[in-house]
Amino acid sequence: MTTPDVTVVVAVYNTMPYLTRCLTSLVEQSIGRDRMEIVAVDDGSTDGSGRELDRFARLHPDTVRVVHQPNSGGPAVPSNRALDLARGRYVFFIGADDYLGPEALARLVAAADRWGSDVVLGRTLGVNSRNIHQAIFASTQEQVDLFDSALPWSLSNTKLFRRELIERYALRYPVDMPVGSDQPFTIEACVRANRISVLADYDYYYAVKRLNARNITYRSRHIERLRCVESLMTFVAGLIEPGKQRDAVLLRHFAWETARLLEDDFLKLERGVQEQVHAGVRSLAERYLTDHIRGQLDLEGRLRISMAQRGSLDDLLAVIRQDAERGVPATVVAGDRWYAAYPGFRDANRDFPDDWFEVTESAADWLAKCDVTSIGWEGTEAGRVLTVTARSPRSDLLALSAEVSMSVGDTPATTLETSADATGTTIRAGFPMHPLLTRIGPGGELRSVLVRVTTPEGTGSAPVRVPRRPTVPRMIHRRGVRLHLITPTTNHKGQLVVAITPVTPRRVIARLRRRWPQGGK
Repeated sequence: MTTPDVTVVVAVYNTMPYLTRCLTSLVEQSIGRDRMEIVAVDDGSTDGSGRELDRFARLHPDTVRVVHQPNSGGPAVPSNRALDLARGRYVFFIGADDYLGPEALARLVAAADRWGSDVVLGRTLGVNSRNIHQAIFASTQEQVDLFDSALPWSLSNTKLFRRELIERYALRYPVDMPVGSDQPFTIEACVRANRISVLADYDYYYAVKRLNARNITYRSRHIERLRCVESLMTFVAGLIEPGKQRDAVLLRHFAWETARLLEDDFLKLERGVQEQVHAGVRSLAERYLTDHIRGQLDLEGRLRISMAQRGSLDDLLAVIRQDAERGVPATVVAGDRWYAAYPGFRDANRDFPDDWFEVTESAADWLAKCDVTSIGWEGTEAGRVLTVTARSPRSDLLALSAEVSMSVGDTPATTLETSADATGTTIRAGFPMHPLLTRIGPGGELRSVLVRVTTPEGTGSAPVRVPRRPTVPRMIHRRGVRLHLITPTTNHKGQLVVAITPVTPRRVIARLRRRWPQGGK
């Protein structure tokens, strides 16, 4: 039997109707079905995913192999089982709700063969406003290093791996991690690899955010996520010696997974859960948070994690409430140093270092910090405008800034009004719909609303926050023959974002399914 060039691993649990598009994108790959195999493991699906897998296996018996098993509670067990069955020279993992560009596998395998790569990343795009870190895909690179590139921010398993590397080091997924079990696998593969390559010349992978948001990553809870980040950091610490290389990987886990445990939704947790998360983050910080890592965290992450490490739960809650309920804190200027006066700053009853609160190196960015006071729609469909009003606590903002602007992503406001009084500065901006809808890909986009200021010292920008989330309706807007759904909302940091999603038959059907009970009754 001829050895396939690549085995595609698909762990499946209740992913209809997305699974159909995923499998179709695989069997139609330009590499040809004779050079690939698909190993799909149905992890106890109850929505017809198992039947759909069997249908594809009947249509393509020489390419598609299907295994059915009872539900295991996460992707680790089915992924490991597929790895045990894999025969290809390379292995590629795909989420069962995602899909590939038609030439993806051919290009990935060709690059791995050409460069002798053990791991190859192809440019990944988000669909349905799914956020995908793009820094690693800035350019095609024959060789990148895990420790001095943006690779730690792209540690999902959706890559091409040389199977000989996987088997040589017996790489498998930890089965005790319901969330994030692909990261230890990916991290160790990248540590062991002789060469890691990046391809940015093609849209290889489309990562889909399900419209029903039932993916286990989206709905997992704080304690589950805490246990997973504990497992991740323990794994990294056992794999990489202390020093800047370990810090390069742990920085991602502090800045992303750990910081997300302490976002504004932390305020809504029961006190007992808050105490568990506070204690868990404190333990992680005491074991792994070096000064080098702390100094690279943004202000919000640095301050909240530091408060969890050395402050009480109430100290931590006070800092989070400042952002979530009260808005941008005052600025304290001491000589040539700038500080954000969050609760606890220079408190005589506390012993918190000033550098936790310092914003000197990002003073222009700090000047751009504003809170949204209102969002609304004006005009008719032909000339509809999204209006955003934001407030800075600095009454001297206009005096300090040569220019103040607001944008949605890279799209500037067409109207901008600014005014100052004794308590601060108000910025009101208008965004017509047509400019916002240019260059929207098939998966849609998620764009941050930014304030930019230019000062004699430089230009800074900051996403606007929404301390008290306003209610604003979604709007459907037509551009030519295409319809787009425009949704002003907030991201996981409480920042204002605008989700722009093409209205497609698939989206309409998914929405109807959510609204109508099974059987239409």
